[in-house]
Amino acid sequence: MSKYDIVFIGTAIVDAILKGFDPKPVSATGYRADSCSLHAGGEAVNGAIAAAKLGMKTAILCALGKDAAGNMIEAQLAANGVDTSLIVRSADHPTPVTAMFVAEDGSRRSITNKAHRYNFHPERYADAMTDAGAVVLGSLFRTPFDDPEVVLQIVETAHAKGVPVFADTKLPNFTKLRLEDLADSLPLIDCITPNEDEARYYSGEDDPEKMADVFLDAGVGSVIIKLGGKGCLFKNRERSLYLPACPIAAVDASGAGDNFLAGYVSEILRGSSVDQALTFANACGAICTTAVGACTALQDRQQVEEFIKKMSEK
Repeated sequence: MSKYDIVFIGTAIVDAILKGFDPKPVSATGYRADSCSLHAGGEAVNGAIAAAKLGMKTAILCALGKDAAGNMIEAQLAANGVDTSLIVRSADHPTPVTAMFVAEDGSRRSITNKAHRYNFHPERYADAMTDAGAVVLGSLFRTPFDDPEVVLQIVETAHAKGVPVFADTKLPNFTKLRLEDLADSLPLIDCITPNEDEARYYSGEDDPEKMADVFLDAGVGSVIIKLGGKGCLFKNRERSLYLPACPIAAVDASGAGDNFLAGYVSEILRGSSVDQALTFANACGAICTTAVGACTALQDRQQVEEFIKKMSEK
């Protein structure tokens, strides 16, 4: 048996979330918001915590500075049952911190900085990604996955050991990669999960079905396009499946996609069908949006199952 069910690889940050920010100044230098709170974040952190809450043996491979922000993230990971032994900590680089502005409808805008360009090389830790039931990359086209050679080495290592690879995506910020820049890696990715904006950007298409076809033509095994309030589209070479969103009042959409992917991978590893895994993932993403912070609302697998049951009764 593998040491871990899932290893999440990618960025770990602290999110400073301002909820209900009012852009009108109340003084020469002062502004107001409904609330401001600090949360451990980043795609790998969000996914690892969600999967651990869902009962998976979960580990994270990420880089943190030897600073207060890094201490906060590592402590929160450990408190939620995530194995932190693979974390690389260095005094040479600060832990990234993101300012997140969340609107009343749950949509958000973020501000990144140079600390997000962490010189981290997860491909140097091959053992971490081969002793797992699955590897999740969060997120392609952002550090550390904005280097095609880094991505290729990781997916080749996992593929050689028969470990399935799931990959989320992000729009580029510092390094402007295109889909074709990862042409060698894409056929080694079992499932990719862009949101609608990301899929449009990388595919050049406006229709979700056509967006998915571009990724499939590039060699990816299957595609899940997250459509926000419109649900999601799953497509592989055999079938296409649309699933509507759960009808809820969103408070904060931060990390919803990461919770979605954690739920999907968790259920696939449990032996669920794609349809069942998508329903479960949809519920995880919806639950995440009901509280401020990416790791706040989701509690455990029972909560998700009860949520699905209630949705089916409506």
